[in-house]
Amino acid sequence: MVFAAGCGADEAAPSKEKPVSEAPVTEAFVIQKGKLQSAMQIPGELIPFQQVDIYAKANGFVRKVYADVGTEVKAGQLLAEMEAPELGSQLAGAESRLKAQEAIYTASKAQYDRLLETSKTPGTISPNDLDQANAKRNADYAQWESAKSAYREIADTRNYLAIRAPFSGVISVRNVNPGAIAGPAGKGSELPLFVLQDQRKLRLAVAVPEQLTAFVGKTTNVHFTVKSRPNEKFTAAIKRSSGALDLRYRAERIEMDIDNTDKRLLPGMIAEVNLPANAGDSTLLVPKTAVVNSQEKVFVIRVHDNKLQWVTVKTGRESDGKMEIYGEIQPGDTLLHVANEEKRDGSVVKKIVVKQEIR
Repeated sequence: MVFAAGCGADEAAPSKEKPVSEAPVTEAFVIQKGKLQSAMQIPGELIPFQQVDIYAKANGFVRKVYADVGTEVKAGQLLAEMEAPELGSQLAGAESRLKAQEAIYTASKAQYDRLLETSKTPGTISPNDLDQANAKRNADYAQWESAKSAYREIADTRNYLAIRAPFSGVISVRNVNPGAIAGPAGKGSELPLFVLQDQRKLRLAVAVPEQLTAFVGKTTNVHFTVKSRPNEKFTAAIKRSSGALDLRYRAERIEMDIDNTDKRLLPGMIAEVNLPANAGDSTLLVPKTAVVNSQEKVFVIRVHDNKLQWVTVKTGRESDGKMEIYGEIQPGDTLLHVANEEKRDGSVVKKIVVKQEIR
């Protein structure tokens, strides 16, 4: 009975068959050309369209101040008055010398005119005396002109005691009070008397990295935001570029003009600029998973006659999971969608599934 039960158990046991192994499926795609639509987020700085540090032209004491921080001024408006008593004395002395030289010239001119009139009678005046009188007249005239120039120089310096605005704007800094000694930069003053800014129009300055300078056009419109107004988006157009790279940062400076008559933006703000970087020509685009960045080289894996080929490439920009590549790759080539170093160069693939083309 035990023997029979054992035989029955063997007959009831199900038969186990080994599963048939299937060849691994390799996913690939056909590469095509396309234009990568991308944008870069770059910090920018808002600066006044015009800004100047105003110093005194001549040394002196500040007598009166007419402008303060936040004062809106017009071009030519008086900002401060200075006084320099020594300039008054110098001007008086120059005026005296001017009158003295004028009198000397008047006398020498009259002497020459008399000699010239007398010389019309033959034998009365020698030609040498007439020439000497003419030379003295010319010399005195030159001295008179020199005295005029000296007088004008001191008078112009005296006019510099009135500090005026060179253009319309807003006083953003004031470093002077009545009674203070002021003078030219580095001589009489370490700090400027005033800092004047034109805030009705601002410049948005951005440093574009070297690798992205080719994608920025002069007519590109950009959008930017500032931290003080996070819910607002501002638009500006690129107006000018430096045309050269800054040697310290290897970046090109571009500027955009912004109308700020409503004064919603302030000079010195840091803006977050969304700068389009769209290529002008089509390039080969692949998914990022198709590019292998190994220690030796950067490559993609091409499928040719069911064999894998490692092809060295250079990468460009990337956006939305796509990447630009450059190398010995032609449109229509079949590349692995997911590439890695485990898929060796020259190995054979048995089953390939070509997915939708990457555009």
